Amino acid sequence: MLQQFDPRNADLLVNIGGRLVHRDEAGVSPFDSLVQGGDGVWEGLRLYDGRIFRLTEHLDRLVDSAKAIAIQGVPSRDEIVGELRKTLEANGMRDGVHIRLTLSRGTKITSGMDPRLNQSGPTLIVLAEWKAPVYDKSGLVLQTSSVRRFPPDCLDPKIHSNNLLQSILAKIEANAAGADAALLLDRDGYIAECNGTHVFLVRRGEVLTSHTDACPEGITRQTVLDLCAANGIPARTARLSLPEAYRADEMFCTGTMGELAAVTRLDGRTIGDGTVGGMTQRLTELFSAEVQRTGERVVA
Repeated sequence: MLQQFDPRNADLLVNIGGRLVHRDEAGVSPFDSLVQGGDGVWEGLRLYDGRIFRLTEHLDRLVDSAKAIAIQGVPSRDEIVGELRKTLEANGMRDGVHIRLTLSRGTKITSGMDPRLNQSGPTLIVLAEWKAPVYDKSGLVLQTSSVRRFPPDCLDPKIHSNNLLQSILAKIEANAAGADAALLLDRDGYIAECNGTHVFLVRRGEVLTSHTDACPEGITRQTVLDLCAANGIPARTARLSLPEAYRADEMFCTGTMGELAAVTRLDGRTIGDGTVGGMTQRLTELFSAEVQRTGERVVA
């Protein structure tokens, strides 16, 4: 699952601290906290027909993460939405767009990790790209990683931070194994999530997913759980082991960048009958309808 360059993105305008600059000229200071220590928080957003799906929930998570790591001077919701709109309008975008929204702690007066060196406020970065959902909907191949997700007493995954080294190391392993993505377990050996998505199992008509002890509070994950509740589909969160995944009737991943995508192989084992299952298809259809029905208007 290797993303490809889209020629429409060759002349993107990127918003850094309120300034629109060509992608080839975009950059942050070497004194910025993102460069110094991956010190920032981020969200992935998706634009459908001028509307951003679950924008309020994404901005709530961004602000919550910023509060958790004590970023001062977080822009208001209206300011963030204004910068999103400005970026999308400047690029002529209204559909089929993925947005990477990042809030850095900002620029330091000198290099070092101490947040007291950040004295000019945070830096907001809006990177909007033409990007269709990236996952192969015919079935993904996963490989369980040796990398374990942090528990809350090490680095709480509810902080949606730019520190992605765990995920990158897991993805390196998946690439080497010829898999599309890595499945990560928590410290106790239960399923946490993939390197960039949440994981669901389907067993005897029931939809199962991990607790958020060792994975972020996923927006698409919660949407799927809400859709189950609204449509009479049994669903619950649980501690799930690898054997439970191996014996599942279906398995699928969720995420803003790729929506819903079936998993048909894990660790060399076929999941279910090796095809996209009926529950995965039904939830995909319900999700698509939800996307078309909801969302916050940002551009005309």
